[in-house]
Amino acid sequence: MPKAAPVTSVVDQPGIAPERVLELYRVMQLSRRLDDRELVLKRQQKIYFQISGAGHEAITAVAGDLLRPGYDWVYPYYRDRALCLRLGVTPTEMLLEAVGSSDDPASGGRQMPSHWGHAKYNIVSSSSPTGTQYLQAVGCAEAGRYLNRHANVAEWLEKNPHPQTVSRHADEVVLVSSGEGATSEGEFWEALNGACREKLPVIFLIEDNGYAISVPCEVQGAGVSLSRLVENFPNLSVLRCDGCDIFSSHEAMSQALKHCRSGNGPALVHAQVVRPYSHSQSDDERSYRPESERAEDAARDPILRLRKHIVENKLATAKAVEALDAEVEAEVVAAADAALAAPIPGPETIYNFVYSPDVDPASDRFASQPATAADDAKPLTMVDAINTVLHEEMERDPRILIFGEDVADCTREANLGQVKGKGGVFTVTKGLQRAFGADRVYNSPLAEASIVGRAIGIATRGLKPVPEVQFFDYIWPAMMQIRDELSTMRWRSNGAFASPVVLRVAIGGYLTGGAIYHSQCGESIFTHMPGLRVLMPSTAVDACGLLRTALRSEDPVLFLEHKRLYREPFNRGPHPGRDFCIPFGKARVARPGTDLTVVTYGAVYSARSRRRRSWRMNKAPTSRCSICAASPPTTGKRWPNR
Repeated sequence: MPKAAPVTSVVDQPGIAPERVLELYRVMQLSRRLDDRELVLKRQQKIYFQISGAGHEAITAVAGDLLRPGYDWVYPYYRDRALCLRLGVTPTEMLLEAVGSSDDPASGGRQMPSHWGHAKYNIVSSSSPTGTQYLQAVGCAEAGRYLNRHANVAEWLEKNPHPQTVSRHADEVVLVSSGEGATSEGEFWEALNGACREKLPVIFLIEDNGYAISVPCEVQGAGVSLSRLVENFPNLSVLRCDGCDIFSSHEAMSQALKHCRSGNGPALVHAQVVRPYSHSQSDDERSYRPESERAEDAARDPILRLRKHIVENKLATAKAVEALDAEVEAEVVAAADAALAAPIPGPETIYNFVYSPDVDPASDRFASQPATAADDAKPLTMVDAINTVLHEEMERDPRILIFGEDVADCTREANLGQVKGKGGVFTVTKGLQRAFGADRVYNSPLAEASIVGRAIGIATRGLKPVPEVQFFDYIWPAMMQIRDELSTMRWRSNGAFASPVVLRVAIGGYLTGGAIYHSQCGESIFTHMPGLRVLMPSTAVDACGLLRTALRSEDPVLFLEHKRLYREPFNRGPHPGRDFCIPFGKARVARPGTDLTVVTYGAVYSARSRRRRSWRMNKAPTSRCSICAASPPTTGKRWPNR
C-alpha cells in the first residue's frame, strides 16, 4: 500500500538571494497597486467589477517565481494576480481584461476581471465556478504523462498538423489553486483522490484567508484545518506555510515542486494568508467582521512585512524602496491609460470561437458515400458499428483515449488471459483495451464530474479523450463541467484554448422495468448550450458516420446512443468504410414524400419506420409523408447541429 508523504510545517527560513527578494517585492507591490487602480476605475464606472488578490501576494508571487513559464501548467483562481504577473502577464494585459478590451489575451474582453488565462505561459482559461479547475488540472497532468510515455503522438502530429500547440516536458508540474472555501466542493476531493491514486505531479495550492465571502473557515472543515484532514492521503506531500511571508512560502513551494518533479506524486501547500480588502467591490466585510479582526489581518499584510524586512536587513534603503514604489505606481498609471484607450470587441464578434474556426464538421469536407459492401457482408448492429469506428480511429489517431466506468476489458491486466472481458455494460468498448493497452483504454472511478472534468484537462493538451458516462440518467453530477467548462472553453478564452472532448452517453428507455433511472431522455437540455455539438444517430450506418466526424472534428461533442437501438435488427447496416463520415446538420431522407416532412432522430425515427411497416401490412392508406432522420439541432443563430 502507498504511504502518506511527510507533513511539513514551514517557518521563516531566509534562503532567497537579496536581488530576488527585491524582485518579489516589486511584483507584490505591482499586484497591490493594480488592485487599487481597478478600485478607482470601478468608482469612476470605467470598469464593472473588481476582486482583489490583496493579502495573497507573498505565496502567489513566490509560486510564480519558482514555476517555469510555458513549461509548467497553471490553473489559477481570481486572487492569483501576483502569480500571473511573475509568470509574465503584464500590467497592461491585466487591465485590458478589466476594461473588457478585445486585445485582452485572457478572453478578448469576454470575461470578468481577474479570470486569468494566457496561452503563452500555459495559464489555462479560468472560469467563475469555484473548484471546477481541480479536476481539469488532474486531467492536464494525466495528458502530460501520456505524452511523455508515447512519443508516437508527436510523430503523428508532424504528419497531421493540429490547431492546438501540443507540448510535453519530462518533469513538468501542474499547479492548481483556490481559497479554502472551494475545497468544500466535491470536485476538489475527487481531484485530490485521483492525483494521489495516479501519483500525478499536481500542486494543490490552498490560499486560506479564513473567509469564503462571509463564511468563516470553521464552516468548511470538520473541526480542523484542511491540511489536517488530508494528512493520510497516499503519495501526498502536505506542507503548511505562512503565506504572508515570502521565505516560508518559498521553502514550502520549493519542497512541493521537488516532490512533484521527482515523480513522487502530488503536493498540497496550505498557505495561511489574509484578506485586508473585502471579498470584492460588491461586498462590505464590515458587516460581518469586527474591527479587531480586521486590524489583525492588517498587521500581517505581506507587503508591509517584506518592506520592513528589506529595510531592517539593509537589502535597500527606505528611500530606495520609496523610489521603487513610485516606479511601480507610474507603470500602473501608464498601463491604465493604455487599457482605457484600447478597442472593445464589436457586437458582431460574439459568434467568434463558439465552434472551431479551423475544422467545420458541417462542411462538405465530411461528406462521403458509404463503401460498397460485399454481398456476404454481415450487417452491423449499432453496438458493433460504434465499436468498429472506435477501433479504426484509435488505430489512425494515437491521441484518442477512452475511459469511464466499466469501459475496460479488465483493469487487472494480469487477469486478461483468464476472462472474456467487460468492455462496457453494453459491450460497446469490448476488446479495445486488449487491442490498444491500458494506457489508452481504462476504467475510471464512479464519479461523473471527475470523468468529464479530467477529460477537459486532457483535451486542453491536444489529446482526444472519448470518455463515457454509463447512463444518461447519471450525467447530472457532471453538469457544471459540461455547461460551464466544456462548452465554453474555446469561446471564453477567445480561441486560445479548446477542449474537443467526445462524450459518449447511453440514453433512453430499453427494457421493461427500467423505471425512471434507466430511461431518461433529456437531450434537449444540452442543445441549448452554445459550443456543444449534440448527436443522436438512428441507424448503425449513421452512428458510423457521425461518430467518425465527431472524432475528427475539433469541437466538444455529446454523442448520445439510444440503448433501445443498440441491437435492433431493423437499423443494422453494412460497414460503410474506414473513412466514411457524415457532416453535422445534414438530415438523411429516410423516405421521400410530397405533402409533409417529419424531422426526427434517435429511436423516434425507428419507431416511426416500424409503425409505417405495420400500416402497410394492415393495408392502411399510403401516406405521402417525407421522413428525415437527423440529430437534435442546437438552438440559436449560427449554431447548427446534427
